Amino acid sequence: MKFELFIALRYLAARRKQSFISVISLISILGVGLGVAALIVVLGVMNGFSTDLRDKILGVNAHMVAGVMGGAMRDYRVNIEKLDALPGILGATPFVYTEVMLSSSGGVKGVILRGIDPATAGEVLSLPRDMVQGQLSDLDAPGSFPGIILGKELAERTGVTVGSAVNILSPSGRQSAAGFTPKVKTFVVRGIFRSGMFEYDTSLAYVNLAASQDLLGFKHDLVTGIELRVDDVYAVDALAQEVREALGGMPVYVRTWIDMNGNLFKALQLEKTAMFIILLMIVLVGSFSIITTLVMLVMEKTKDIAILMSMGATAENIRRVFMLQGAIIGAVGTALGYALGLPVSWALGRYQFIKIPSDVYPMDYLPIRLAASDVLLVGATALAMCFLATLYPARQAARLKPAEALRHE
Repeated sequence: MKFELFIALRYLAARRKQSFISVISLISILGVGLGVAALIVVLGVMNGFSTDLRDKILGVNAHMVAGVMGGAMRDYRVNIEKLDALPGILGATPFVYTEVMLSSSGGVKGVILRGIDPATAGEVLSLPRDMVQGQLSDLDAPGSFPGIILGKELAERTGVTVGSAVNILSPSGRQSAAGFTPKVKTFVVRGIFRSGMFEYDTSLAYVNLAASQDLLGFKHDLVTGIELRVDDVYAVDALAQEVREALGGMPVYVRTWIDMNGNLFKALQLEKTAMFIILLMIVLVGSFSIITTLVMLVMEKTKDIAILMSMGATAENIRRVFMLQGAIIGAVGTALGYALGLPVSWALGRYQFIKIPSDVYPMDYLPIRLAASDVLLVGATALAMCFLATLYPARQAARLKPAEALRHE
């Protein structure tokens, strides 16, 4: 063991008259440890929140939507074959989109109605996995009335269950002598889904393509557009251009999940950065405690420093003693932070014992997802701040003159 490290360890374990310095060192370690632990947990929560939100949004919605500007899409089956052939496209399904009024014996609610193809919708949407009652294929089951699938919250608000009949009032209708008459069609609830996002579960309903086309009065086999699922969700911008080229010859628009939800995820990233900076102040307080500890130690050990320099220790040796002492405090504090933060994050993610209101947030528990890059960044930042805190006290100790230090001894 080099003598600089040996002396640094001895000074950290100061006794008797110097016990107060050891207390300050302990406070510094605790300050750094609590700061690192808080950073790990909070960054895990922010990552979990944004990741779970992204997964839920990309489950209910497609990664990419292609449609015709100002109208409906014809020959969508041919277009789907073209898009399925593109590398990076995992699935494509047609859809019809409209807003309607849903009425039942339990109440009336405005909903977003989406016509889908049950045979291919599962390749793009998470709806088959979100079903809590019934199956997606039940939309094509024969019966007196076409089937409809409702969100769990929507079904509870309107007081319906599987097998109940609901009326859908469409904005399309016909003009008569008495004025405009909206079109009303009866559907039977064939299933209930729960996406985990309150906004979707209270406002979404699904029917098959034929039922939605009939409800809207389409005289031909038309759809609103095509929904796509891609291999890499972060490469959608480059793939969007390939989709436009594949659908060339018509005025198409292509919207990605980033276009549709970009502001939300940018806000979450900004909030994560802000929380990192705010909680980093806790580590900064711990590093200031390190400065206090080392300055007091330099004042206390002036005689020892002078004797060491008289025995041949150089200014660089003295500087290393105090830099090592601060680095040890930072390393122990960072390790303590990992020992606290990682188990707490694991427990939060494993047992989900912190519940949050699902009508306010898009999930009903506090999500935790630790990213290795964030964990390493927290540790590196804490160690860097603790190391920087050692520079001033170590420099002051190295500048001591043995003759001046021993003059009054």
